[in-house]
Amino acid sequence: MVTRIILNETSYHGAGAVKSIVAELAARGLKKPIVFSDPDLVKFGVTKKVTDILAKAKVKFDLYSDIKPNPTIENVKNGVKAAKKAKADCIVAIGGGSSMDTAKAVGIIIANPKFADVRSLEGVAPTKKPSLPILAVPTTAGTAAEVTINYVITDVEKKRKFVCVDPHDIPVVAFVDPEMMSTMPKGLTAFTGMDALTHAIEGYITKAACPMTDMMHLEAIRLISANLRDAVANKPSGREGMALGQYIAGMGFSNVGLGIDHSMAHGLSALYNMPHGMACAILLPTAMKFNAPKTGKRYVAIATAMGVKGADKMSIGKARKAAIAAVEKLSQDVGIPANLKGVLKKEDIPFLAKSAYADACRPGNPRDCTVKDIERLYRALA
Repeated sequence: MVTRIILNETSYHGAGAVKSIVAELAARGLKKPIVFSDPDLVKFGVTKKVTDILAKAKVKFDLYSDIKPNPTIENVKNGVKAAKKAKADCIVAIGGGSSMDTAKAVGIIIANPKFADVRSLEGVAPTKKPSLPILAVPTTAGTAAEVTINYVITDVEKKRKFVCVDPHDIPVVAFVDPEMMSTMPKGLTAFTGMDALTHAIEGYITKAACPMTDMMHLEAIRLISANLRDAVANKPSGREGMALGQYIAGMGFSNVGLGIDHSMAHGLSALYNMPHGMACAILLPTAMKFNAPKTGKRYVAIATAMGVKGADKMSIGKARKAAIAAVEKLSQDVGIPANLKGVLKKEDIPFLAKSAYADACRPGNPRDCTVKDIERLYRALA
């Protein structure tokens, strides 16, 4: 089997990484960026940490901040208009998945105008040209959108999210700076961190898993398990460990896909505007239990990476339970709800299950499933 691995051309890691942005713009001959960042980051001065660097270097830029936490088709269309009006030759995306996903869709459409209908980008769209260059500055440790070939857009009219997978959309440069993540509140740190853990676990057990991505995913599981609690407590070492762990998880899953946890989470955030990471975290133990019979010895390695003592000497059945218990304990420790009570409406389950089954993440799940299977998984948490 041939495995394709796509990563950023360049990435910077560590405190102060974002200071290299001006040099990267100059080296690539990019002179007119448009900055994409969400309104809260602009309001609380996080975006300014980067735009001040640009202003000091006399780099002229425009700012686009019409971006919602679950970016919509309208956000993308407005972003295309803003980038064209600014005559931008690149996008500097500052934020979490929302800013970067919007930037990816906009960059792809500008380079490939025939895909101006945002819905036409769903799945693996046959675009021909690389996106308008994107330089990505993540402010959350979770989505890893700065290193992935995926993005997700919300279709408000149809009450669903759709996943787009395109090698042409990957940011050319990523600046993974833990100092840019230091202002994240505890809840957001927990949600995004558990999203990263879900990426690593789903990527490790997906049908397309391979030795190279296995290496990435296990190290990501180890780093996230060891650092998420400290990141939630806003300890610098925890922030640094999570910044690296989530990025490594992104390196892996971007190339081999995910599973039903993400396909089910997309529907929850689209229908109820639930934070994506929270949805992933709540679903993760249930999805792991469902998938366990088709994972061989992989939960032994997951349990070991999560620090479960003696996991390598356990029976497969016991190790599977230990891995799931370790996920549940971490989730509980960082304040994630245990179920979907009070959020999930039982009358919505058939619609959600059909949407999850149609989602681009579902085919990679290690255990094949039906719409009825997915309905049962939702009901177990209702």
